[in-house]
Amino acid sequence: MVRRDFIGMSILATIGASLSSFSMLQSDFSKDDLMGKSNPSLFGDGYKLRKEAYDAFLKMKAEALKSGFKIKVVSSYRNYAHQNRIWERKYKKFTAEGLSPIKAIQKIVEYSTIPGTSRHHWGTDLDIVDGNAPQPRGLLLAKNFEGDGPFCKFKEWMDQHANSFGFYLVYTDKPSRKGFKYEPWHYSYAPLSIPLLKSYRKLDIATELKKAKLMGSTFFTADFIERYITENINDINPKLL
Repeated sequence: MVRRDFIGMSILATIGASLSSFSMLQSDFSKDDLMGKSNPSLFGDGYKLRKEAYDAFLKMKAEALKSGFKIKVVSSYRNYAHQNRIWERKYKKFTAEGLSPIKAIQKIVEYSTIPGTSRHHWGTDLDIVDGNAPQPRGLLLAKNFEGDGPFCKFKEWMDQHANSFGFYLVYTDKPSRKGFKYEPWHYSYAPLSIPLLKSYRKLDIATELKKAKLMGSTFFTADFIERYITENINDINPKLL
């Protein structure tokens, strides 16, 4: 066998193995995995990620440190119960401030997900800042990553290097994008989160939300759920679809 033919066959074998692994990965996700109700194997010190995402994150973190940035994880894996606590805290806060239930829900989903629909349920997503920069009182605010904000230089570094480690910004500042507001701190490990999203989109989300009996969920109209799925779940960085 000539070397060229051998190399060609090796490449095809590698691609075939990768596709097979990708297909198996997709079939391995249960509904509980996708909705934050299982107990996946997670790794990290002070944060939690699936193994492949964890390994890639360590490499990115080490590289960032060479440029003077100490990546600090503000949030990573969150199970269903954790997301529900966030949901209930915000719902109570906004309704206590005088917002109607519908307005409170609309306010919550500007930045926070309905329990069972969060990408943070997957162990692939991170909210991160630069731990070496001055830490403002409100860490996760877009202004901190822009202009002369404390995380501006870090954001520039991430813009240049994050993709090479498999991490992509989820909720971009593209003017035509709808759903959740711009989050310059939220990154997702694409090699895992893409197949997870593909599996997630096969679920009957409308039925799951209707039977969840969440605080305020009696105000989840069919139109609201349809719009939430279209805009909040699916209208993300195209690189993650």
